[in-house]
Amino acid sequence: MPSIPRLPFVPDLLRRSRIPDDLESVTTVGEEERAGDGGLSDEMVDHIWEAGTDLYRSGVHPALQLCVRRQGHVVLDRAIGHARGNGPRDPEDAPKELVTPDTPFCAMSASKAITATVVHLLAERGALDLEDRVGDHIPGYVRHGKHDITIGHVLSHRAGVAGMPRESFDLDKITDRGFIVEALCDAKPNYKPGQLLAYHAVSGGFILGEIVHRVTGKDIRTVLAEEILDPLGFRWGNFGVAESDLGLVGNDYVTGPPLLPPFSLFISRALGAPLDQVIEASNDPRFRTGIVPAANVYTTANEISRFYELLRCGGELDGVRVMKPATIRRALEEQSHLEVDFSLGFPTRFSYGFMLGAKLISLYGRDTDEAFGHLGLINIMSWADPERGISVGLMTSGKAIVYPHLHRFTGVMSRIAGEVPKVDPDDRYY
Repeated sequence: MPSIPRLPFVPDLLRRSRIPDDLESVTTVGEEERAGDGGLSDEMVDHIWEAGTDLYRSGVHPALQLCVRRQGHVVLDRAIGHARGNGPRDPEDAPKELVTPDTPFCAMSASKAITATVVHLLAERGALDLEDRVGDHIPGYVRHGKHDITIGHVLSHRAGVAGMPRESFDLDKITDRGFIVEALCDAKPNYKPGQLLAYHAVSGGFILGEIVHRVTGKDIRTVLAEEILDPLGFRWGNFGVAESDLGLVGNDYVTGPPLLPPFSLFISRALGAPLDQVIEASNDPRFRTGIVPAANVYTTANEISRFYELLRCGGELDGVRVMKPATIRRALEEQSHLEVDFSLGFPTRFSYGFMLGAKLISLYGRDTDEAFGHLGLINIMSWADPERGISVGLMTSGKAIVYPHLHRFTGVMSRIAGEVPKVDPDDRYY
């Protein structure tokens, strides 16, 4: 599929990056195994990557990474574009740095699934229970009638406290635990817990992160590292990065047509701030080194694919068991069956922290009712599909919300679901 043309001397209302004629010159291939090792053909893998390059050609993503694991084998691990220097507002002569499969990016809301995994692991250990009331762990949280909100309500986006006050996005206070807790406690619910599905874009992560801190005496970043990432040898995948790694992180860019009402109001309400402000904050060193449990895991497509491989394999990877299969099954218990989400505006299946697939209306392509994962600000996706034996990461740096070629994004998931056959039930790990 050809790139979208950009006319000279005409302002680009879609705010796109510059796409070179030779895509191979901006493509980097990681350590891939033979397609046949994963039970696929070279043609299948090529077709999947074509969907990725079609998305890149739209121009709304200066950088893109795609990694596919099939039955434990990395059959696709590629990156295309630039980590920095080729954004819509970057001058043509700006220094350009190629993206590689090793370049970490902010996973945005895909971080929520990792936060949820930490909570479920602590539930397995007996440190907490999903039926615990939030107020049992954060006594001040019961303010304004929030007595009955449970951890399970927060994980499933049914707690009724979807929003955060605008002032809570002060980056100077992102590490001020007392300030964040007070904002959570002072929040007023919009409806009774369990009554409606309304995506908690930021608030739920802070609630869960504070509970993790209170039951372990450690922040969620430390718990994640000690219990999951370090035993399995992950390089990335935690909340924020070390200051010494700031120069390695790929930039996020506001792309696509400017949002107009009602979409701009809709997004501001869901995120708690205008989109441009959120993206600007995501590139700020204070955000990149802080802990925002709902939104600032930094990872690569390869490593987030590997994280889902851990879950697909029932909690054990490379001979290291992190959690029990029963814990993962509990995490995937359906809590919302294609209800219209009052924050997102579209029907979704949610479990305790994961977006679930479906037969027809699914983020992961058709006939993916056993798939589970999480979306990240519309243009990032990470998931596992046990029926197909796959674990996938799709990272992008463009943050377009409503744009003419959004179907190319969903087309990546559809292409993977269409190309990868289901495995024999006896060969499924999970």
